[in-house]
Amino acid sequence: MRGAIHRFVAGGFDALVDAPRPGRPASVTLEDREALAVLLDESARQGRTWTAAALCDWLAVERGVRVSAAWLTELLHQDGFRWKRTRDTLRHKADPILQQAARAELEDLRLYGWTRARA
Repeated sequence: MRGAIHRFVAGGFDALVDAPRPGRPASVTLEDREALAVLLDESARQGRTWTAAALCDWLAVERGVRVSAAWLTELLHQDGFRWKRTRDTLRHKADPILQQAARAELEDLRLYGWTRARA
């Protein structure tokens, strides 16, 4: 803090410009994140779901960016995306008539009472 005050006194506002940040540049650019957002929004409208690993593969193929699934998940959370476990069910696609026939067939196969096991 004191250094900033001394720089301001010596050089005014021009002396307060931030120095370059250390470290390597980000591997996932803002344009890559925007492309991901468009992809995920469009996929949501179509009812398609993505895993983090599948999104990493898409980034590698389409954008030439290699990133881990864990880091991509962090970036997606920063951009406001949330992950929710999907359900493995086909109930909404099942034919009620076929379901009823299968229940009737199972009911006919069910054994009632005690039976002697064959020796």
